[in-house]
Amino acid sequence: MTPTPALPPAFSCRPPLARRQGPQRAAAPRAHPALAAVLLLIALLLQGCGVLPGRGGGDEATASAAASAVQGDADAAPRERHAFTVEVQAEDDDLRELLEKHLEIQRYRQLDDLELAEVSRLMVAAEANARNLLATQGYFTPQLTLELIDVPEDRDSPHRVRIRVEPGERTQVEAVQVDFAGPIATDADARAQREYIRNGWNLSPGSAFTQQSWDNAKTLGLRALTARRFPTGSVQFSRADVDADRGRARLSVTYQSGPAYRFGALEVRGAERYDPDGARRIARVPTGEVYDQQQLLDAQQRLASSGYYDSVFLTLDTDKGLPTFAPVIAQVREAPFQKVVLGVGFTTDNGPRVSVDHIHNRMPVLGWRAVSRLSVDRDTQLLNTTWTSLPGENGWRWGALGELKKEQAGTYDVNSGRVRYGLSKAGDHIDYATFLQYDYAENVGEGAPPSAAALSVNWHWTGRYFDDAANPRRGWGLALELGAGYALSGQRLPFTRAYARFLGVVPLGRAQSGETALDARRSRLAFRAELGGVVARESARIPSTLLFLTGGDATVRGYSYRQIGTLDAAGATVAGRYLAVASAEWQRPVVWNGKRTDWESVVFVDAGAVADKASELNKFKVGVGVGARWASPVGPVQADLAYGVDVKKFRLHLRLGFSF
Repeated sequence: MTPTPALPPAFSCRPPLARRQGPQRAAAPRAHPALAAVLLLIALLLQGCGVLPGRGGGDEATASAAASAVQGDADAAPRERHAFTVEVQAEDDDLRELLEKHLEIQRYRQLDDLELAEVSRLMVAAEANARNLLATQGYFTPQLTLELIDVPEDRDSPHRVRIRVEPGERTQVEAVQVDFAGPIATDADARAQREYIRNGWNLSPGSAFTQQSWDNAKTLGLRALTARRFPTGSVQFSRADVDADRGRARLSVTYQSGPAYRFGALEVRGAERYDPDGARRIARVPTGEVYDQQQLLDAQQRLASSGYYDSVFLTLDTDKGLPTFAPVIAQVREAPFQKVVLGVGFTTDNGPRVSVDHIHNRMPVLGWRAVSRLSVDRDTQLLNTTWTSLPGENGWRWGALGELKKEQAGTYDVNSGRVRYGLSKAGDHIDYATFLQYDYAENVGEGAPPSAAALSVNWHWTGRYFDDAANPRRGWGLALELGAGYALSGQRLPFTRAYARFLGVVPLGRAQSGETALDARRSRLAFRAELGGVVARESARIPSTLLFLTGGDATVRGYSYRQIGTLDAAGATVAGRYLAVASAEWQRPVVWNGKRTDWESVVFVDAGAVADKASELNKFKVGVGVGARWASPVGPVQADLAYGVDVKKFRLHLRLGFSF
């Protein structure tokens, strides 16, 4: 990257440097170890003389006093002395802290043997140093007054250097010119990228000019250049013309794009246990397409989350091959064939949880990956195993699931089993799955509904279009499930099942100068909705695991987990055939001292209903409340205090992480 030329020197009229000195005074004598030794020797001699013939014992008190004086001098702790102290006076606290922290003269104040002439020379250099520091904040015509004050009463620091600062008018950006050199300048396909860089320039006319904001603007523009098509781009030229008298700055920068690159083949380095061809099918690098940094990161994430590798790092090799077919290097560290993972957790829905996972990355004979889990919490005990093959060339993979579960659903406990076999595909934004599934559910308890079993064919589709998959601030997600099958208990009657889930995050507010598009939004609205239904004859016995319950941390807050359902003849809560949930949440970042923090406050209202007939979906259970969000290093932490309007109780809800 071409270094940015230094800012032009600022010239301004200013009053002459003022220095005021107090009357000169002689330096006070200081204690010296040699003096203490001489006093001790004299005391010993006097003590010796006191025992000579003809001498009285009255000199013992004198010797004792001398010894005490010497001991007191030895016990006194040395006091740190400074040649001077530095005092900065400025109305702007930020400028005062800047000068106090970075002025070079601060390095010399602990030298206690400096003469006044040397301190005066340091003050001359300090004025130029202070002007340079103020210039980095956009103040090119400051008025500075430096004084050297004698402080005779301060034995530890006899002089004080006082710097008074009047920064003057802050320089503002008057005009910005962004130019391009190299293929991007004439490539018609790169026109949108050129406009994106120009329109995204965040140091616009009218903004306050500082060295930091100038550097940040150039860096953000360079990132936008190298993020797509031109990974070897650089800053060819940059200049800031500052008119100090007018307080205006004219900025210009030229970006050199370098050649346009396209993805070549993936080369896996470090592969020993697992087939490199499998890594290529998992990564799905778009060979032959225009280089896109986000697509490279997505491919890296797919490899890292596959479970076959402990670490993955993908880079585009710009040194070998042609730019039209640049190889992608995957440096991997493989995971072992098998491992056991122990876990603990806590949720307000189910209380404390312990789990044991066993992972086998290459099963005998099949060569598939198997993940088996045993999980136990307050209300749920789960044992399941999931087997998946490597994806084929088209991205689809075979998979199988076996599961046994005991959980509380409504008023009753449910012992259930599930077996699934089918195909799935994970894309950049869309996931697909089609499978055959067998379900069995036994309700336990007095008056519990009868057991039921079913066989069904299912299709799932999930689309995610969020700006951040871990902590979205804008975007939307939609999940659809469709199934059709037969009830196997009692009369073998057909049924169909449909379910839809939606989440939308809408930013509010307007961008402020110097903020990125992500941080400029001061608040957001999050809308969530769920709809589900099972259509079958009233006499059909559908497993409760295919029916609907709601309530809890991620659905209707203010109510217990899966405790909103329909009522049977005995007044017990059971799963129903139809579901409707709606939620609206206002999320607002917490700003402290004018800066955005990692915390957010939320206000929300949730409503949900479950019924056995679609026409009865009008008795909504409502929850309202407030909460806080913390963007922790491991994901968003959510804490909500909700009031269940129907149950007239408060309930605390805690969650870690985000998933859709």
